[in-house]
Amino acid sequence: IPEDKICAALAALLDKRNHPILIHCNKGKHRTGCLVGCLRKLQHWSYTSIFDEYRRFSHPKSRSMDQQFIELFDASKVWDLVDPEYLPNWPTLNR
Repeated sequence: IPEDKICAALAALLDKRNHPILIHCNKGKHRTGCLVGCLRKLQHWSYTSIFDEYRRFSHPKSRSMDQQFIELFDASKVWDLVDPEYLPNWPTLNR
């Protein structure tokens, strides 16, 4: 998934005016897993927790390249696209 698409999707997720919101792709595993993994990174989850959640829902077809994408994703790029006024009130979400 191109990084700019992930950033745009995360910006949409982080705008409470879009809630409730459903995240899904063709099979609900790899692209969805990457997006949610990047969201968890923004929520300051540990890599262990992010990858555990990813594998739990993508098994038996987990991909190491998806986990690498999540690890290398620069979450700081998302904040330029987000209006702080509309951030959801999630306890672990902050810059």
